[in-house]
Amino acid sequence: MVGTSDYDEQVKRIRAYNAPIIASFRTWLQQSSLSPKTINNHVLNIEFFTEYLVYYEPLKQLDQTESHDVSLFLSDWFIRKAAWSSVTSVKSFLATFKKFFSWMGDTKRMPQETVDSIRMTLKEGTEDFVAAVKDYWNEIDNDADDDF
Repeated sequence: MVGTSDYDEQVKRIRAYNAPIIASFRTWLQQSSLSPKTINNHVLNIEFFTEYLVYYEPLKQLDQTESHDVSLFLSDWFIRKAAWSSVTSVKSFLATFKKFFSWMGDTKRMPQETVDSIRMTLKEGTEDFVAAVKDYWNEIDNDADDDF
């Protein structure tokens, strides 16, 4: 376990490392025919995902992401930590991750095998990720009903 100051320093370094990656991704999106709102949404999704990557040890940079990181984020962490999680937001993250990790592979920022593994996880897990958010909020609703 790292100490608080070590943790804070590592997070600071990782954010500085990730910043040009995110900026380059934004530039690439701006060169496409996407609307500014869609571009902003994709960038915000990646920025939120980076919070997950430094939430637990080992702390990770964006280019160190593996398929299990994406799977755990979509099936559990995002649903529990973001009060605004919904089927729509999970689908938004799925679209963002498909674009982002394909771009990471195309620009050689990440090994193609890792990109392929992440894309397979997204493809095979889509129904499970959507079901997980539905189940979570149904359980919350049922718990709230039990309180009355």
